[in-house]
Amino acid sequence: MKPAVLTVAGSDSGGGAGIQADLKTMLALGVHGMSVVTAVTAQNSLGVQGVWELPAEAVRAQYRSVVDDVGVRAVKTGMLSSAVLVDTVAELIAGTDAPAVVDPVGVSKHGDPLLAASALDSVRTGLLPAATVATPNLDEVAQLTGVQVESEDQLRDAAAAVLAYGPRWVLIKGGHLPGDAVDLLTDGTEEHWLRAPRHDNRHTHGTGCTLASAIASQLAHGRSVPDAVKAAKRYVTGAIAAGFALGGGIGPVDHGWDLSPGRAGRPSA
Repeated sequence: MKPAVLTVAGSDSGGGAGIQADLKTMLALGVHGMSVVTAVTAQNSLGVQGVWELPAEAVRAQYRSVVDDVGVRAVKTGMLSSAVLVDTVAELIAGTDAPAVVDPVGVSKHGDPLLAASALDSVRTGLLPAATVATPNLDEVAQLTGVQVESEDQLRDAAAAVLAYGPRWVLIKGGHLPGDAVDLLTDGTEEHWLRAPRHDNRHTHGTGCTLASAIASQLAHGRSVPDAVKAAKRYVTGAIAAGFALGGGIGPVDHGWDLSPGRAGRPSA
């Protein structure tokens, strides 16, 4: 039986990020994807035109419905938007016996805010302590900790600042730095530096959602955190290389780049 993985995140009507990206990633990586929708967005390749948050009781009911019946081997969180939703989801995943990958989504690829400033304390004190792996990018590190990263040698400072809030592991995504795409995975003792070539492709919508979902999928297959993150990095690197134009703005990564048939001629991870 396929392991079941649950995404708790917002819906992206353009299909490149959010719940839609998560479920595509899970399908590609051989797990059964389930979803708890936290918000509905009007979103396309140009940006986010509207956000409608769901009530906390709707989020809780969705979560209990699938977890109590199907069970879950890993949980991934994405856009939670408000303090009440962050608190609700933090309580739910803390009470679930499965690894949790927390993507502390703050802004969209286009710079649209997706997390209320009033929710930051709830992320720090509730959500991050419940995380098996937290996956902030550099903007989210700055938003949560105040640490500004401008060079690779500052990634350790960023990791220490996030780990202080209690996740077991943190993956600091250094994709906004110049040069190769370098990330640092650490639990405060072990360090794993993950490097990949930077692809000359602007169509990268959904990379953060995709990476976090890939990590959750690999954890559901029973891999250790370092092995899960390394496999997820390979997958998302290939998805970025195969990203394609869609609409008039930033297109999505290709979640099915490694699926057969049709792989011939596609870039490898």
